[in-house]
Amino acid sequence: MTAPGSTGDFYDSLETRSQDEREAALFNALPAQLRLAQETASGWTEILKGVEPYRVTTPAALAKLPVTRKSDLMAHQKERPPLGGLAAIPPERMWHLFASPGPVYEFDRERADFWGTARAFFAAGFRAGDLVHNAFSYHLTPGAWIMESGMRALGCPVIPAGTGNSEQQVEAIAHLKPTGFCSTPDFLKVVLDKAEEMGRDASSLTKAMVSGGALFPALRHAYGARGVAVYQCYATADLGLIAYESPALDGMILNEGLILEIVQPGSGRPLPPGQVGEVVITNLNPDYPLIRFATGDLSAILPGASPCGRSNLRIKGWMGRADQTTKVKGMFVQPSQIAAVQAKHPDIIKARLVVSRRDDRDVMTLRCEVSSITDAALSETIAESLRDSCKLSGAVDLLAPGSLPNDGLVIEDQRDYD
Repeated sequence: MTAPGSTGDFYDSLETRSQDEREAALFNALPAQLRLAQETASGWTEILKGVEPYRVTTPAALAKLPVTRKSDLMAHQKERPPLGGLAAIPPERMWHLFASPGPVYEFDRERADFWGTARAFFAAGFRAGDLVHNAFSYHLTPGAWIMESGMRALGCPVIPAGTGNSEQQVEAIAHLKPTGFCSTPDFLKVVLDKAEEMGRDASSLTKAMVSGGALFPALRHAYGARGVAVYQCYATADLGLIAYESPALDGMILNEGLILEIVQPGSGRPLPPGQVGEVVITNLNPDYPLIRFATGDLSAILPGASPCGRSNLRIKGWMGRADQTTKVKGMFVQPSQIAAVQAKHPDIIKARLVVSRRDDRDVMTLRCEVSSITDAALSETIAESLRDSCKLSGAVDLLAPGSLPNDGLVIEDQRDYD
């Protein structure tokens, strides 16, 4: 079976439009989206004060509008609970309201494929009737719902597994025999390893969609060797699906209905194709308009179109954070969290969090310059503070003063994304 409106190998005809046709459609629709935001959402009325929507019909005109960042969302939401006056519908018309780290609050509504992820699942080979084991968290944050909405739109029944309790998850897989799996990149390995350890059959799993972290080539290859074809998508709690992989495995294809800019971090100035910069998105979501929303993620536009036949712009995928924030095991870790650890321990002169990979898993090591590097108890108490601040465990290395480079880095990501 194929998706509603699908055209064989493609989810719908939008995927194969010419780029000129796509850009014309997006910028013809943009003035109405700006007008909707101004007239129905008080926060956008303020942000877009003085903007004349009918004049914003080109990329150059769009680039003159202000950039809105996640920190701006938090400020607006604090001033105008619950959603900062940025939603175009009232809370009583929403389905779920979520609380993400920050805190940042998001919502969805009972509308088919609200987050737009069905397109990514279709490209990854998921079809109606595929039973999918969803191991994203259903607790407060929208991750699991972002994925489930796409699966349900395709007609895929879902096992709402959530996170943790790998033994119970293995038992469910062995009994229910899902064909699909959905999680952060590393958690599929946890489940497959646990199935081997328990002697349970997980061979029904043949396809997987992962997000929330980098899918490293070695890990993808290892999954393939175990009979699971793994694809990744790039989605955020604010925007839903931004980009996704296809069987061509040549970059990530931009979702339809989005206007992408790659801008110079901190300035909002668009950069030419090929240059690495911050991902900025303008959507056409009538319920939650986001205009020039800066994701904080770094990427670059690839030349040409995907060999799979989808014609939209492609990006290299996630290439780090413009503000040094990075994802570890699917969770954001920010410089402010490292500063909080340092503030608890006056013995720390300077600190740097190093994120690396070991045995196909993310590893955190907090390297601290201290006056005495022989205090084992200090190392343990700093590790406890790190866990409390980041909600993730990590090792602590005590270093002599002057050991860390003077380059301004608070978080050093040593993972190889190639």
